[in-house]
Amino acid sequence: MKRPPVPVIVLLLAAAGGGAWVALNGNPFADPDGPLVLYGNVDIREVSLAFRVGGRVAEMRREEGEAVAPGVAVATLDPAPFDREVRAAEAEAAARRAELAKLRAGYRPEEIAQAEAVVAERRASLTNAARVLARQRDLRKSGAASQQALDDARAATLEARARLTSAEKNLELLRAGYRDEDVAAAAARLAAAEAALASARLNRDDCVLTVPEAGVVLTRAVEPGAMVASGSPVYVVALDHPVRVRAYVDEPHLGAVKPGLAVTVSSDSFPGKTFPARVGFVSPTAEFTPKSVETPELRTDLVYRLRLVVDDPRGDLRQGMPVTVRLPDAAP
Repeated sequence: MKRPPVPVIVLLLAAAGGGAWVALNGNPFADPDGPLVLYGNVDIREVSLAFRVGGRVAEMRREEGEAVAPGVAVATLDPAPFDREVRAAEAEAAARRAELAKLRAGYRPEEIAQAEAVVAERRASLTNAARVLARQRDLRKSGAASQQALDDARAATLEARARLTSAEKNLELLRAGYRDEDVAAAAARLAAAEAALASARLNRDDCVLTVPEAGVVLTRAVEPGAMVASGSPVYVVALDHPVRVRAYVDEPHLGAVKPGLAVTVSSDSFPGKTFPARVGFVSPTAEFTPKSVETPELRTDLVYRLRLVVDDPRGDLRQGMPVTVRLPDAAP
């Protein structure tokens, strides 16, 4: 019997070995006899809670491991310094408001009446000075008055006329009120004072630290009495919902995964239990297989990242937990 060539024998042995490896290890992305299977982890979603302002911690209301609901106050700062800033800002805003009201209202009627009286007085003075000047002219013609007396009468008349003109101009200014530029400047000063007041009130409100979303306290970083700077973490909270899973799919199976596709998620911690989920995001760019899911054979393969939103009302899935994702048999 003729022996087959050596290269053929090598190929057959290689094929048999490869089949044995697949049978023992399985395809990390797909089962040829079932639905597409992917592997991933529950995303770690945490938020560091910090005061926007600095100060002395007055209360820390939650311990590590306690559940917190959205909007719940978990810590407070001593509000006394911020209350004083608010009161000072309120006083400044009130002063600027009164200043603007004064400029818009114009001068008081009493001030205008006083200016009118000054005009009347100086008009009478001018009339009297004009009579004296006329008499001095007549006397000068007859030689009964000196040239100096005539010059003095003429100067007094000019002075009286100038004083009357000044009083009339002042009366016009009072009747016209303050300049538009002064009113605009006062309005700008009031706006700045009101902005400072709003900022002071916001700082006082920020003395209360609230939770943005439901979760569980992981870390309580400070204790009452401690001084904290603006932005310094006070609590670290693990967010409960939504539960998200990060998984990866290789390029040959990318067409089977689309946003909105219904899938199931399972974990070794809950044998026989599945969690409904939907594909929420498919990365538009490829990346190298992350170390959390790679095998020696996949280290140079490119995959696409997926984000799944899981329905887990009881909170069984914990952050960082490895999970298995199974796509439906009839996936496109």
